[in-house]
Amino acid sequence: MDGWYVDDRCTNCDVARQFAPELIGEVDGKSRILRLPADDAENRRLHAAVFACPTRSIRPVTGRADQALDPFPLALDGGVLICGHNSTHNAGANSYLLLRPSGTAMMIDTPRWSRELADRYTASGTVTDVLLTHRDHAAHGRRYADHFGARLWIHEGDLDAAPDADQVIRGRDPLEIAEGVTVHPLPGHTRGSVLYVADDRYCFSGDSFYWSRTTGDLEVAESVTWYSIEELADSLARTVGRLRFEWVLPGHGDRRRLPADEMSRRLHGLTERTRLLRPRPVDFTALRW
Repeated sequence: MDGWYVDDRCTNCDVARQFAPELIGEVDGKSRILRLPADDAENRRLHAAVFACPTRSIRPVTGRADQALDPFPLALDGGVLICGHNSTHNAGANSYLLLRPSGTAMMIDTPRWSRELADRYTASGTVTDVLLTHRDHAAHGRRYADHFGARLWIHEGDLDAAPDADQVIRGRDPLEIAEGVTVHPLPGHTRGSVLYVADDRYCFSGDSFYWSRTTGDLEVAESVTWYSIEELADSLARTVGRLRFEWVLPGHGDRRRLPADEMSRRLHGLTERTRLLRPRPVDFTALRW
């Protein structure tokens, strides 16, 4: 459309639509340009979509987007940045930088590996830890951790995906891994899935649950569960009373900020809905982004 197109490498991962839903939509199972930006703010959102897309499928007909318009890492609020530059080796998942009061930062899951990107991320603060939510997002973890001189974390249930992790989370009990940061094991999507909650404000939920623009609510990826949907239901029931946060920040699916009480109400509702789900074949086309 007027100088922009989406090429046939698009995997319908929804990443671009999260950044510019008014400009990019889903048509026949692929992202498509709906219209051009109407102002500078929309142009910035379009370029966020361009530089987040894991397959680089959103392209100008001139061949390459203006690198000066790459916004990443992009602040979501004063305490979290989204890394962009999603990696095909991590199934196109989002990753984040959690800023700490000490001036340091933690990386949750990882973007594609690039030394230039790694140096860009450290400009936000020395990265002390790389926190993996589960096996699907473990690619590049060791390279980023080594570049930062950081500790790499994963749960024992997914340890084979990062066998050289420095810190192994064990069991199912919550554990405070740094001041204000707690890991909650949440087996279900995979055996070793976890989520990280920081400052009663941010929940990095991996692929355990996400915000759906389709339903306007929290949802689980019931059609893409590698381990056990019943186990995920049990994990949510065991954990829901311990969780308090405003931001849901998933690997796949959209982000959302709500008052903590409202987010808690919706999480309890999700827990009850998940109890009713039963195993089904993996079907990526059934995801309700």
